[in-house]
Amino acid sequence: MSSIITNNSAMIALQTMRTISSNLSDTTSQISTGKRVATAKDNAAVWAISKVMEADVQGFQGISDSLALGSSTIAVARQASETVTSLLTQMKGKIVSAQEGNVDRTKIQADIVTLRSQISSVVGAAQFNGLNLLDGSQTTVNILSSLDRSGASVTASSIAVTAQDLSIGAYAGKSVLTGSDGASTDADTAGFTIDKSTGTGTVVIDDSTDAFAAGDSVSISIGGKTATYTATADDVAATAPSDLVAVGLKKAIESLGITGLAIDYDSGTAGTLAFSNTGSVDLNVALQFKNAGAGGLGALASIDVSTSPGATAALGNIETMMQTAINASAAFGSVQTRVDTQKTFVNNLTDSMKAGIGSLVDANMEEASARLQALQVQQQLSTQALSIANQQPQALLTLFR
Repeated sequence: MSSIITNNSAMIALQTMRTISSNLSDTTSQISTGKRVATAKDNAAVWAISKVMEADVQGFQGISDSLALGSSTIAVARQASETVTSLLTQMKGKIVSAQEGNVDRTKIQADIVTLRSQISSVVGAAQFNGLNLLDGSQTTVNILSSLDRSGASVTASSIAVTAQDLSIGAYAGKSVLTGSDGASTDADTAGFTIDKSTGTGTVVIDDSTDAFAAGDSVSISIGGKTATYTATADDVAATAPSDLVAVGLKKAIESLGITGLAIDYDSGTAGTLAFSNTGSVDLNVALQFKNAGAGGLGALASIDVSTSPGATAALGNIETMMQTAINASAAFGSVQTRVDTQKTFVNNLTDSMKAGIGSLVDANMEEASARLQALQVQQQLSTQALSIANQQPQALLTLFR
């Protein structure tokens, strides 16, 4: 049946044209934006996933910046600690020279003071963006290293960097080694040799002149091994702090396991340790007192090689301080490697996440180009079909002629 009211062919042609126009609009949008899923309307699930991943990518880019800043800060501290190690090595050479009796110890001491000042300058300048990991102002610094996602929950991970105290703080002598063999003039250092087989030596811990404070420490180097005891608040509050420090130092020395060395604590004589050597080698002994506020290398302030006992004590004590600087350099080197490795991983992870987002939402431009041309042809044909359908009622006029 033919009708001039309802033109089914035209309606079908119009529906087809609308579908083609809609597809053409979608394809044109993909080409112009470069995305197959540009809005939640295009594909709600994929769009939601991509937005979460894009947020994580932004977070990891911030983490990459944090790691770069942390690596630079650690690199400055490592370089400074290596420089301090080199300066201490030079200082050791001066101290070794002072062991000879026929030298001008006064001039050697002047050189040591100069090196000490240089170490202080290096430590003070070892800061990056205001953060100094060597001057004792920090304990642990956390560097943001990762975002850990578990479903909708996100937590941040950090790399802990332990600061190393190489400062030369305010040194306050207390003459606590008075009575020890080879005690220096200020009685804050002491040095002597315990001969092999039958040698003996005495160390006296005496705080009667100036009492111990919590954090004060006494270090002893024997045969290249070092032991330290630090006074605690309980020690200081006790009736006889000297005895407690002496006993604590005795236990620390015994833990070193030095062959042939025997240590006797004389409870009848306050703070006295008697050493004897039944071994086959001589044992060089060096003691160093350091107050709580002296800093990691604060004992440098008490090094004085102008006398023979002072030179002997300095030789053992410089080894301890060199080991402190070497350990600091090694610690910074290790953590810098870890930070740099994490930075490389984060950068690679960010690239992988970007590629994953692209595979979800980016348009296939080759396919879009081919579809565009096909839809343009279909649009032209649908237009022609609609034109033909609109002309069909004209044929009905012939029935009325």
